[in-house]
Amino acid sequence: MNDTPTVLHAPHGLVDTELPLGRAPYEALVTAVLAWQDPDLTPGDYEQIALQLAGHARALAADVQRHAAALPKDDGRGALADVILREAAGRLSQPTQSTARCAQDRARLVRALYERLAAAPVNRAV
Repeated sequence: MNDTPTVLHAPHGLVDTELPLGRAPYEALVTAVLAWQDPDLTPGDYEQIALQLAGHARALAADVQRHAAALPKDDGRGALADVILREAAGRLSQPTQSTARCAQDRARLVRALYERLAAAPVNRAV
């Protein structure tokens, strides 16, 4: 198995298959982006960070959707996942901007999706 992290950028949301995503680099990126106080990056840097986070968020949303679909209909975690997925779809439908605010919004979305995944059942075959 390859332990190399997979970096995604899927501006049209075409990535919806299970891929081996490198979680640790994205968690580190989310932590760093959310800790920004007064970053001094170029607009292109902000845009690249936001694009990386958006691509990862799309892949995570697809994973959350798969896990939520496996829950019983009366399980409250499914309803919460639906709320998070609707919010994710709304945020990801907005164009990427070359700003720190946009990158931080995408980082918050990735964090929320990881929280949903942590609460979802794991039904992966080994």
